[in-house]
Amino acid sequence: QLKYPESCLQYDYDSSFPVRGLYYDKLKGCLLKLDFFGSIEPDGCFFGRRKLSSTEIKELYGTRHIGRDQARQLVGLMDVFCFSEACLIADIVQHFVDAKLEFDAPYVYEDVNQAIQHVHRSGLVHRKVLSEPQKFLLKNSQVFRFLKTLREKGKKLFLLTNSPFYFVDGGMSYLLEDQHFDGNSWRELFDVVIAQANKPSFYNSDHPFRVYDTEKDTLAFTAVDKFLPNEVYYHGCLKSFLQITKWRGPEVIYFGDHLFSDLRGPSKAGWRTAAVIRELEDEIGIQNGDSYRFQQAKLGIIHDLLGKVHATVVSTEKGQVYRTLLDELNAERRQCRSGMRDLFNSSFGATFLTDTGKESSFAYHIHQYADIYTSKLENFLSYAPESWLHPPHDIKIMPHNAKVPASLFSTS
Repeated sequence: QLKYPESCLQYDYDSSFPVRGLYYDKLKGCLLKLDFFGSIEPDGCFFGRRKLSSTEIKELYGTRHIGRDQARQLVGLMDVFCFSEACLIADIVQHFVDAKLEFDAPYVYEDVNQAIQHVHRSGLVHRKVLSEPQKFLLKNSQVFRFLKTLREKGKKLFLLTNSPFYFVDGGMSYLLEDQHFDGNSWRELFDVVIAQANKPSFYNSDHPFRVYDTEKDTLAFTAVDKFLPNEVYYHGCLKSFLQITKWRGPEVIYFGDHLFSDLRGPSKAGWRTAAVIRELEDEIGIQNGDSYRFQQAKLGIIHDLLGKVHATVVSTEKGQVYRTLLDELNAERRQCRSGMRDLFNSSFGATFLTDTGKESSFAYHIHQYADIYTSKLENFLSYAPESWLHPPHDIKIMPHNAKVPASLFSTS
């Protein structure tokens, strides 16, 4: 429909390229990884599939720090769909560069975004998933056990999704088809089921709720002033939801995987929020592996030596000898950082950390919008539903960055 060259079809999704939490600069066409303070990571700027040098970054941006005005042209890629989106954007840009075709970077983003929105709104992606659920959906009895435990403890559960009900019903029915319910449907796990919620506008709009007829695929015209068991609701808004349920903000915890669409609105409304970040588990394992710890210890020694050499250069006339040593140490530091980055992802490194050891911009948004974060729902089975979770008072970084015994990662 957008008349792109057929040669663009040659590209396949490359799972080794992107990480969550990147930004796309709509004006300059670059994919960026930013640190906690909004500065571009030295090795975290790509134009297409080509990594830009520090000199090229300086020529493009003047400085590595992204100011408030420049930030307006950035689009955050924060959820699981961002992996394919970032990869597709980079491949399209690279294709235009290789083919020596003139293009305007904002159009690339708009067209890719339009295509992604189309496959969702048209139902193409939903029908594909439901036609082969075993290919796309991973059954997990522990999730059912977690939800059932919450119900048994008297907790109220609600499902709030942007997807249409037929997709939610098909997916949930497949995922839980091997479980045994007291009734006939997965819906008995939830007190309220809301589909087509239009997040994030759900949190600040005044849209009314509509009752959805699951048999006729129609919406009722009567006003919704209470939520009934086994009913499905469409649209709605946070204001009406709180008025109907009478659930106070701090008593509600909402789980989601998109920091902006899922968690930013609830956190501002006073809800507790939990970010589900599936790659967290792998990153914790890498950070506590022997290879990473060796490089980390080596980097610490290099930093100590650099400090001593810098002081010596200032206080001695033998400057050239020490400057040579300084260059060698800096080269070792770059090599060490590169080795640590490659353990996570050869293009962008770790999701939560930059190569310089600072927390990433994605980690910053976790601090902003998530009270807790985890790799999967069933991790909470280790805690009683009444538990209060607090990070250790002496943790000055993200809790998962603390070193833990390797024995905790045994899968046996």
